[in-house]
Parts: sequence; structure tokens; C-alpha cells
Amino acid sequence: MPPKPKTTPAPPQKGKTSRVKKQPAKKAPLPVAERLKRLFTSLCAQIDGGHFSNAVKTCDKILRLQPNDPDALQTKVFLLLQTEQYAAALALIEGNDKYAYEKAYSLYRTNQEAEARSALEETKRTKGDDDRGVQHLEAQLAYREGSYQAAFDLYNQLLDTSEPSSDEHADILTNLEAAQKHLEFIDSGYLRALDNLPASVTGDLESAPPPQPPSAAATLANALASQETGAAKKEKKVRLKRVPKGVVLGVTPLPDPERWLKKSERSNFNTGGKRKKGGGGATQGMVESSVPAPSHGGKSGNKGKKKK
Repeated sequence: MPPKPKTTPAPPQKGKTSRVKKQPAKKAPLPVAERLKRLFTSLCAQIDGGHFSNAVKTCDKILRLQPNDPDALQTKVFLLLQTEQYAAALALIEGNDKYAYEKAYSLYRTNQEAEARSALEETKRTKGDDDRGVQHLEAQLAYREGSYQAAFDLYNQLLDTSEPSSDEHADILTNLEAAQKHLEFIDSGYLRALDNLPASVTGDLESAPPPQPPSAAATLANALASQETGAAKKEKKVRLKRVPKGVVLGVTPLPDPERWLKKSERSNFNTGGKRKKGGGGATQGMVESSVPAPSHGGKSGNKGKKKK
């Protein structure tokens, strides 16, 4: 085969210069220490501005770079409690004894009183009984459990050691008043309520036998009755889109059921006045014939006449 001819590049044209695009040099990634410094600066600004949701995301970025950072972990726990994400806070501090108080508070806010009580006892062993946060949580837990006297004593103790001009003082007064009202009702309030009842009601209450525990058959009957009641309540509701304009359900009177009948066929036809003479049952458009009755004798005088 003959050798292929060599191609030479075309010479550059005059007045035109070839431009070669230069790729920008890739920036070297910042060191971890510098990135952490910038993230912590952003975190402080977000917390100061009250942007707690963004601050949680910044804590996640810090913990991805440095998973065991104590400051980032403590800040995230604080932010989760501030944003009422108690389930996420419990998952974050699971197995960490350092956050026993936060665990007890999260359990209390998620209505897990038994677990909150055990976590609070563990917190009292580490922080002591004189810690104000522990006392507040113990008083709130006692109030929810119905131990109003214990809650009343704890709030009195906190009130004696609080600043009168602080927000804590106002909160303690509110909770103290609520516990005191419950105690007054238990001690004497319900007795006064019973005294105000009529004699017939109190006599029936005193002579009534104690209630018997429900049997299995009664429980089953009640369950069936409740199911039937629930099924009866599920009636088809009137669609408001089909209700004419200006009609109010239960207020506007119902339309006449005989409105589709003729007036002469309605039940209230001519009930209020005298009936007119003549054929009253004729419909509109009917014409009465005026043809004379035929005679039965004699010849008709008109016989033989042609009709014109």
C-alpha cells in the first residue's frame, strides 16, 4: 500500500490569535481545624440570633468532622430541648450518664413518669438534692403524679431562695397556687361541695351499694353497644355544596311536599273559602262543547238542509 500523506497543520491566520482556556486551579481543602473554627463561629451567631433549627444542622456538621466533640454534643442537646425535640434528645444521650438530668426532663415531657422518676433519682445522686434544676423537675413530677403536698413543699422551698424580680419567682408562684388549690379541694373543698348537694341526692349516695366490678359478659355487652352507637352516629351527612343558597339547615322551613301536584289535587285546595260554581276540576285549555242533546221524537226541521 502506498504510504498515507502527512497532513500539516494550517498556519495561523493574520490578525487572529489562538486563545487557550486556562482551567482555574483547584483550591486546596481547608484543614479540619480551620473548618471547625468557622463552623463554631456560625454556630454562635445562629444561637445569638435565635435560629435554633439552623444551629442544630451546624452541630451535625461539627460532629461529622469531630464526632466526640463535647461542646458540640452539649450544644446540640440544649438545642433539641429548646425546640422540643425530646425523642431526638433521648436518642442522642442514650447511654451517656453525663446527661442524666436532660434524660429525666425529656422522659417527663414525653409522659414517661416512671422512667423519669428513676432517671431523676440517678441525677440526685450525682448532682445532689440542692440543685435547683433537680428541685424544679422533682416538684413538677410530684404534681403530675398527684403528690400535691410534696409539690407544695418543694415550691415553698424554691420560693424562699429565689429572686423576687426574676421570671423564676413568677413561675414558682403560679405552680405553688395550683398545688395549694388541689390541697384545699382534697382537704375541705369536696366536703363543702357535698354539703351543697340536695338531701335527696346525698341520701341516694349514702344508701347506694358499692359498685360491683364489671364481669366479662357485661364488658362484652358494653363493647358491642358502643360499636352499635358508633355505627349509628356514622350517618350520611348533607353535603353543603348541594344546599341551595340562603338555606340554613335546621332553621329554614322545609319545602311543601305537594309542590309538584296540581293545585286542584292538593290537600289544602279550597279549604279556606267558598268553592266557585261550575266545573272546578277542568284543566287549563279545556273547551266545553255546546252541542244540543238529540230529540227522540218528531222530525227535525233542519233535516235536508245542507251544511254550508
